[in-house]
Amino acid sequence: MLHKTVTQLIGQTPVMSIDIPNRDARLMLKIEKSNPGGSMKDRMARSMVVAALQDGRLSPGGTIVESSSGNTGIGLALSALDFGLHFIAVVDHHAAPDKVRMMRALGAEIRYVEGEFAEDEVAVVARQRLAAQVASELSGALFMDQSNNPANPDGYAALVEELISQIPQGIDAFVGCVGTGGSMTGIAQRLKRHKSTVRTIGVEPAGSIIFGRPAHPYYQSGTGMPAGDQVGNVLDYGCIDEGVQVTDAHAFETARYIARRKGLLVGGSTGGAIYKALEFIDAGKLTGTVVSLVVDGGEKYLSTIFDDDWMEKRSLLDPTVAAQLDKWLLGNDA
Repeated sequence: MLHKTVTQLIGQTPVMSIDIPNRDARLMLKIEKSNPGGSMKDRMARSMVVAALQDGRLSPGGTIVESSSGNTGIGLALSALDFGLHFIAVVDHHAAPDKVRMMRALGAEIRYVEGEFAEDEVAVVARQRLAAQVASELSGALFMDQSNNPANPDGYAALVEELISQIPQGIDAFVGCVGTGGSMTGIAQRLKRHKSTVRTIGVEPAGSIIFGRPAHPYYQSGTGMPAGDQVGNVLDYGCIDEGVQVTDAHAFETARYIARRKGLLVGGSTGGAIYKALEFIDAGKLTGTVVSLVVDGGEKYLSTIFDDDWMEKRSLLDPTVAAQLDKWLLGNDA
């Protein structure tokens, strides 16, 4: 098929299988970094824009405003280009610098929230407040509000259809990152409709408040929810069988390990989901075909989690993680 616009390239991403020795399970990774904006968020960004244009909340030539740590912003920048819209991304210091550069390269206008924030403090509340304010002050502008936008989870319907087609033997479990909850809800609900016994595991950073655990700062980007934020309407706890946390060190060291051992550059949140999937498989809690997503690519984090100095300065280097992963994936007890 010959595509004529960039958003037509969204979807139909490949699947990669990772065999696990001595376990009745294998891990399947859907490579969502293959989307044109480099992440799964391209899907929901297009879905939100199309829905807003169809119901009249946006008109041709209008302005999209959204708070984003980067991937949603990149997806919205692509859709804004395709549909003749202007896009204002509201970001904070926590956004990966290369994500901000990508948004600018795609024509987005960048606005930073002001205030004194710690390096590992995610300023989501301030971002959302500023995004809503900016949209209210501009004629023809719409605050997308991804945390409460039903077109967010709806954007993952095609992803589930692809998975069912790509894995004809069936899916037994799904392990996904949880931020706004849009992807987890959209995928988990549809997987369970297709097969009610599918087990779903939601993964948030240690320090996130989504699953009711104590809050503290964290470095993982684009996932989780910091203290002071509120869970939005798109998150359906009822479709998540278990919510778990993963530390920054485990998430980032797993991403680095997957790059070195599998040649696949993945982002930190993906590293966290892979680590928890393997941990659950090793414990016998998940069997059969377990699916997770390569939410985005590690190419956006070369100056952070793939940089030894950056990791060392934040006390995030932990060689025991690679040793544990060797044991799980290579059967290496040394």
